[in-house]
Amino acid sequence: MTTDYTPAVQGTGVRATIQRFGGHLAGMIMPNIGAFIAWGLITALFIPTGWLPNESLAALVDPMVKVLLPVLIGYTGGRMVHGQRGAVVGAVATMGVVVGAEVPMFLGAMIVGPLAAYLIKLVDGFTQERTRAGFEMLVDNFTAGIVGGAMALLGVWGIGPVIETVTEAAGDAVGWLVGNNLLPLASVLIEPAKVLFLNNAINHGVLSPLGVAEAAEQGKSILFMLESNPGPGLGLLLAFMFFGPRALRPSTPAAIVIHFLGGIHEIYFPYVLMKPRLILAVIAGGAAGVFTFILTGGGLVAPPSPGSVFAYFAVTPRGGWLASGAGILVAAAVSFAVAAVLLGFGRGEEQDPAADPAPDATAPDADATATPTAAATSADEAPEGTAPGAATTASPATAPFSKEA
Repeated sequence: MTTDYTPAVQGTGVRATIQRFGGHLAGMIMPNIGAFIAWGLITALFIPTGWLPNESLAALVDPMVKVLLPVLIGYTGGRMVHGQRGAVVGAVATMGVVVGAEVPMFLGAMIVGPLAAYLIKLVDGFTQERTRAGFEMLVDNFTAGIVGGAMALLGVWGIGPVIETVTEAAGDAVGWLVGNNLLPLASVLIEPAKVLFLNNAINHGVLSPLGVAEAAEQGKSILFMLESNPGPGLGLLLAFMFFGPRALRPSTPAAIVIHFLGGIHEIYFPYVLMKPRLILAVIAGGAAGVFTFILTGGGLVAPPSPGSVFAYFAVTPRGGWLASGAGILVAAAVSFAVAAVLLGFGRGEEQDPAADPAPDATAPDADATATPTAAATSADEAPEGTAPGAATTASPATAPFSKEA
């Protein structure tokens, strides 16, 4: 299960396991980033609070985020496990979790798509040697249909409700932190939940109702700023643009525009899923932003929807722009700094994969350590134009992204 985004990870330790898991998630998300951008553009433009409100075009938003994107993820995850047959079965199974829950089923698709593909892979291994000649197509079609249909039913009755329960539990935990005045610590739950695409459930299901009640009494509420702050995502995307994998850097400017100006935070979630350790960066940025809001007396009069910097300032009360701006900038700076450290400042990405490693100045003389055969080859059989006695070394090309900072 390796792709351009998920190179083979060596080792069996905890770090290698986390890298492998994150690579598999990235392998399902990143090939579909174009679909995420398309949905983000449509959302930012045509929803009622968008740039060009249009009711008929805004009707695309919900079907895309609730059906199209999860099915694409399930399809891609199935394809990673068992090729085209796994992709088809994974897409069918994903429809079960889509129907079985009210929230977007990105997490459910990442679970059920590969799982369904793995089951059909086992079934194929059992039936291939037992199927008589001439019945292959019949058996293949029916086994795929049976496995896909069964997994879709499991999604409706099992996986979908479980994911929805997880969503409600995350919302309750955030509500407890808010109720106990532990707002900066709320980022420990909010940011991971956002990356799992539970942001709308937490924001609109927990924080917004509490914020509306507080704003009605005090004229503003800091609760509107906990989940919607675009600073952590901005800092993360900037770090990816400068220090991330080279193959992904060209996609980050468009993602920054959609996230920071358009307010569609979902655009940066796949970047975190690609390298799960970066969740620490957005947690640190979110906590720093909330702490800044508290120090500066920040608050909004209504939920910023979408979470664009423009929407943020549009619902900032008179005299509160400094507090809002400071919280966004501090969150972006902290998130960028932590993400840059976790990405190793791009050291693992700057190395030319085809270049040989630089010679070590402290290493012993190559001629002194060369075998007699190698010495004879370098002295007597060196190609024309090569200085006699020059030691030649060959090193395997370094695979892109194989070195984690």
